[in-house]
Amino acid sequence: MSEKVESVYTGEFLVSEGNNSISRDQVALAANVSLLAGTVLGKDASDVYTRLNPAASDGTEVAAGILYADKTTDADVGRAVVITRLAEVVESLLVFPDGITNDEKAAAIKQLAALDIILRS
Repeated sequence: MSEKVESVYTGEFLVSEGNNSISRDQVALAANVSLLAGTVLGKDASDVYTRLNPAASDGTEVAAGILYADKTTDADVGRAVVITRLAEVVESLLVFPDGITNDEKAAAIKQLAALDIILRS
């Protein structure tokens, strides 16, 4: 029998968050991206969020939040809900960039912790 692998559902990675959705912000999301719920995001100097990129030097190398739900944008900048503060999340359900090193991942985890986003196993 074939095995099905499901992606992370909307908000499934959340253990807890602050009252009245204080953990969430609606933000600008980069154009031409297709991201899964739980993707760790960075943001550029224009406050546009996109996938974390540890090799960048435009601000997206710093973890700035976690995408709440799957989102695909077209050629225009889109809108998305992002966990930006005060939350506990399941580390194994987060989506880090392919090829991220252990040191880069540890740095991203520290950057999230500075936002009071705590990873749990």
